[in-house]
Amino acid sequence: MVPPRARPARTLRIRAALTFALGALLLTSALSTPAAGDDADAGDAAADGTLQVDLGADTGEFHGGASGTLYGLYGPDVPTNNLIEGMNLRTVSTKAQDGPQHPGADALEVVKPLADSTDGDTYIYMTDIHRGFPYQWPGKTPAEKLGTYREKVGKQVDQVLKLPERYQDNVVFVPFNEPEGNMFGTGEWSYDKVSWLDDPKAYFAAWDDFYRLIKQKMPAARIAGPNTSVLYDQVKGFMEHAIKAGTIPDVVTWHELSHPEKVRESVRKYRGWEKDVFKGTSYEGKELPVNINEYAFNYHTSVPGQMIQWVSAIEESKVDADIAYWNIDGNLSDSAVQSNRANGQWWLLNAYGSMTGNTVKVTPPSPGENYTMQGVATLDRAKRQSRTIFGGSSGAGHVEFGNVPKDVFGETGSVKARIREIPWSGQVGDSGPPRTIAERPVQVRDGKAVLDFGSGGLPALKESSAYEIILTPATKADAKSVPSALWKGSYEAEDAAHSGSGYSKNGPEGSPDEVSKFYTSGGYNVGGLRTGSDVKLDFTVDVPEDGTYDLSVFANSLNTYDLVKENGPTNVFLTVDGKDEQELKLPLGYKWVVWDHADTKVKLTKGKHTLSLAARSLDGKGVTKGDAIVDRLTLALPHPDAGKAVYEGELATLAKGAKAVYPTDGAGAAELGKGATATFWVYSPRDGESTLTLKTGGSGKARLAVNGRDVGASKTAVSLSGGINKVTVTGASGTTLVDRLTVEQTAGTLTPMTYQAEDADLAGTATVAALSGATGGKAVRGIGGKPGNGNTATFKVDAPKAGTYAMRVRYSNPEQAEATHYNPDPLVRHADVSVNGGAAKRVTFPHSFHENNFWELTVPVELKQGGNTVGFRSEELPNFDGTSYASDTWPGILLRSPNAPVLDRITLAPYAAVRP
Repeated sequence: MVPPRARPARTLRIRAALTFALGALLLTSALSTPAAGDDADAGDAAADGTLQVDLGADTGEFHGGASGTLYGLYGPDVPTNNLIEGMNLRTVSTKAQDGPQHPGADALEVVKPLADSTDGDTYIYMTDIHRGFPYQWPGKTPAEKLGTYREKVGKQVDQVLKLPERYQDNVVFVPFNEPEGNMFGTGEWSYDKVSWLDDPKAYFAAWDDFYRLIKQKMPAARIAGPNTSVLYDQVKGFMEHAIKAGTIPDVVTWHELSHPEKVRESVRKYRGWEKDVFKGTSYEGKELPVNINEYAFNYHTSVPGQMIQWVSAIEESKVDADIAYWNIDGNLSDSAVQSNRANGQWWLLNAYGSMTGNTVKVTPPSPGENYTMQGVATLDRAKRQSRTIFGGSSGAGHVEFGNVPKDVFGETGSVKARIREIPWSGQVGDSGPPRTIAERPVQVRDGKAVLDFGSGGLPALKESSAYEIILTPATKADAKSVPSALWKGSYEAEDAAHSGSGYSKNGPEGSPDEVSKFYTSGGYNVGGLRTGSDVKLDFTVDVPEDGTYDLSVFANSLNTYDLVKENGPTNVFLTVDGKDEQELKLPLGYKWVVWDHADTKVKLTKGKHTLSLAARSLDGKGVTKGDAIVDRLTLALPHPDAGKAVYEGELATLAKGAKAVYPTDGAGAAELGKGATATFWVYSPRDGESTLTLKTGGSGKARLAVNGRDVGASKTAVSLSGGINKVTVTGASGTTLVDRLTVEQTAGTLTPMTYQAEDADLAGTATVAALSGATGGKAVRGIGGKPGNGNTATFKVDAPKAGTYAMRVRYSNPEQAEATHYNPDPLVRHADVSVNGGAAKRVTFPHSFHENNFWELTVPVELKQGGNTVGFRSEELPNFDGTSYASDTWPGILLRSPNAPVLDRITLAPYAAVRP
C-alpha cells in the first residue's frame, strides 16, 4: 500500500506484512462474494467454466486506461517511441524535474516522447523533488517545511510554463503523494506528526493553498489528488471539503496495491461518494477522471496471465491506471527489455491497445474471484471486428461469443477466428509477437460461436499466458498465418535429476499468497551452477519427431552479486545425451529471481533424450564462472513456414481514413486512400537485415516507411532494429488495398561493414580494455566525463555510396547508483555521435547489467561516398535550466552519467535497398 520507491528495507518488510494481511482479508471477501452488478448468467458461466462474451451488450466506448506506468520512462529513447506508441501508453507518473529520488525519469524529459508518441499525460509527483521515503522534508518548524516545499512547487510550475505550449497540456500536477504516510502523517518527517486521517485541518489548508498557487501560475493546469495509498473513507470528506473550497481536483487519484477485484470495488465506492458530494452543485451529474496511479505487484508484472486480471478490472471500471514501480525505471514497469525490445507483458498491452470500438459484456467463469479466467472484449462495427483478450487459468477452457451480429459479420453462418497465445517470457526476456495457435472459420449457431481450449484442436490454457481472439467476417481466402510451432514442451528445473555438490532447490517464490515475490514457473527454481561447482542438471525430454528444436533456458544471475561481478553472465555447458556440447551464457538481471532466457538450437531425433546443464565441460577444461539459478527449459519445434511473419492489413492500426474491407471473393484488407495509413508493429529478433514484402491490390499506389524513414518499394531489404519496428504504409494515390505485409530475415543484400573500437582513434582517457565478452576480447572504455572533456573515440569508415546507413553499436553500460531502498538504480549513458564533424546526435544506451554484457543498438546515420568519420563523445548533462548540474545540486547522489557506454564495435549497413 505504500509506494514502491525509496523505502528502507526494514520499513518495507513491516509495511509489506500489513499490506499482504489486508490483501488476504480483501481477497477472502472477493473469493466468497460475487461482484455487484453480476446477473443470473454469471452462475451459468461459473457452472460450465465458460468465458461468455456478449457481443450484443455494449458497455461503453473502449477506454484503454490500464496502459499506464509509474516511473516507466527514463528519458528520450529509453524506452523508444516505438514501445511507447505500440502499447498505446496513456499515462505516466514520474518524479519532479531534477529531483533526487532516482536517476532519470525527470518529468520534463519524459513529457515530450510520451506526448509525441501517444499524446499521453505525464503526472508529476511534485513531492519527488525530495530525497527519501517518507520524504525528507527540510524545515525546523511546520511553517518552514511548508514554505520550503511551496517554493519548490512554484518552481516546478514555472518549469512547465517554459515548455512549448503543445506539451503543457500533457502535464498533470500531483502536489502530494500518500499524504497520510508522508507530509501529513505521524512520522519523523511529517508536518506536525498528526495524521490527516484523524485531523484533516492542516492538510486541507495546504491542499487549498497549493491548488490555488498552481492555478494562479497556470490557470489551465490540471491537478490530481488526493493520491492516497488506498481509497480511505476519509477521501469522501476530502471531496466534500474541496467542493466547498473550490479546490476540487481535476483528476482523482489513489493507489490500488491489493488485488484486481478491489479495483472494481473501489471505483464503485468512489463513484457513489462522488454522486453524493456533487448533488446540488455545478458538478452534479458529472464524473471526474480517475487515475489509479499505482497497481499490481512483482508476482503480476511481466506475466500476461496475471496482468489480464488487472487489465479487465481497470477497463471495466473505465479509469486510467499506472503499473507500480517495484524494480528499475525506464522499462515500462517490467514491460520493456533493453530500449526497444518487448516481453510478454508488452505484447499483452499491445493487443489491449489495439482494441477499438466499444467494450461488450464479459462474464467470466467465476465472477468476483481473483486468479481465475478474466477477459476484455470489444466490438468495432465500422471495422467489422471483435477483439478479446483473456487468461489467468490452466487446463480446459471455453470462450463463447453470444449475439454474434449478422450485420457486422455477414450471413455466411460462420466467422473467421484468429487465436493467439501471449506467453510469459520473463521480466527481462525478449519476446516475439503473440504465437499463432489457429486461424480458421468458426460456425455460428443460434447467434453463438464457441471455441474450446484443451479439445477441438486447440491446446489447453496456461495460467501464465494471455490469449487473443480476433473475429472478422469469413471470406473465401485461405489462412495467411500458420501455427508458430508444431510442438512445444516445458521442463521445470526442480524436476530435473541432479548430481554434484552445492545444489539447492529455492522457493516457493511468488504466489497469490506472496505477491511481493517474483513469478516463477512451477513456483521453484534451482541453484548450484556457480564458480567451483560440479553440479549437473539432467532434463529428460520426449520429442515427437526428428528436427532442429528451439531451446530456451530460463535463468537469472544478480548483476551485483560477488561471484558475478568479475565476469558478468554465468557460463554453463549444455549437452544432448552426453555429447554435442555447447557453452551458454546465462542472463543477468537487476535482482535475483528476475527471469530472462538464453536461446539456442539443438538437433533431436524422435523419442527420449537427456539435456544436461553442467558447471564443467565434458573434457574438464571448461568451468563455470559466476552464479546462476535456473527456472525451466522450453523446447519448440518451429513450423517450417513460420520464418515468414505475416501481418494482415485489416488487423493493422488504421488512421486518416483507412478502413478494413472484406471482399466476399478474397481476403480481408486495409483500404487506403491518399494519405491514409496502416501501421504494423513488426518484430525482429536481431539488429539486421530483413526483407519486407507488401502485397497490395487496387488501382492506387502506396509508400512504405520503417521507423519513420521512407523505404519506398513493396519488396525491400531493410535494416531492422532488434525488437519492435514501426512499419507504416501510406496511400500515395488512388485506392490501395493492403492485403498483408510479410517479413523474413535475410542476408546478402545490405552488406555490413564492421569496425572494432580498439582500432578507432582514441583521445584523453578513452582506452582499450580487455573484456572477454567483447569481439576479439577488447573494447574501449573511458569516453566522456565532465563538460569540456576531450575523451573521445573516432572511427574512420568507408561507404560504397552516399545515403542512409544503419549503424549497429555493440556496447555495454555498467553504471549503477547506490540505492538506499529496494529499487535498483541503474543509469542510462549517452553518446553524442557526429558524422564528419557535423552536428551531434544524442544516443542513449540503457544499462546492460555489467561491463562484460554487450547489447546492440541501431542508429541511422548519413554517410557520404568514400571516407567518413564517426565520432563518439559524452559529458555530464545539465539540469532543466541548462546551467546547473545534478552533481552540484545533490552532491554524492549519482543522478546523471557523464560517461559514454563501453564500445565494442560498430557495424554499418545500408538502411534499405529495393529487392527484385
